[in-house]
Amino acid sequence: MSETLQLVCPHCNTLNRAEASRLSEGPICGKCKQPMFSGKPLELTTANFERQVTQSDLPVLVDFWAPWCAPCRTMTPVIAQAAQELQFKLRIAKLDTEAEGALASKFGIRSIPTLAVFDHGREIARQSGAVNYAGLETWLQSVLPGLGQNG
Repeated sequence: MSETLQLVCPHCNTLNRAEASRLSEGPICGKCKQPMFSGKPLELTTANFERQVTQSDLPVLVDFWAPWCAPCRTMTPVIAQAAQELQFKLRIAKLDTEAEGALASKFGIRSIPTLAVFDHGREIARQSGAVNYAGLETWLQSVLPGLGQNG
């Protein structure tokens, strides 16, 4: 029997249930009928952060960044690749620290880019500085050992 996961719709923030073994089949939201996975990073704001990060059964990788930050901009394709390749194993999200200063402050973000992994709302790992995709993948596998498994 497949494990049932609770997922938050990236479009309307509605809680949905989906079978873990069928995520790659492209589940849609029961409310807004949009795809639950788009292969793109989710934009986090004060309005959706709490629900997206605490209610999802998938871990969430948050890229704390700012538009004026050159190293943050170099991370953009890395985060986009992660969102595409890892979308059924964890949520990939971006939080603009310039627009969402209160959230950045709440999490003590002192340098950017900073990557943080949350599991059910609890921060389990953090890394500051730009990395390439291989570095990101290695770090994520050390934080989330099951990430490398298929299925």
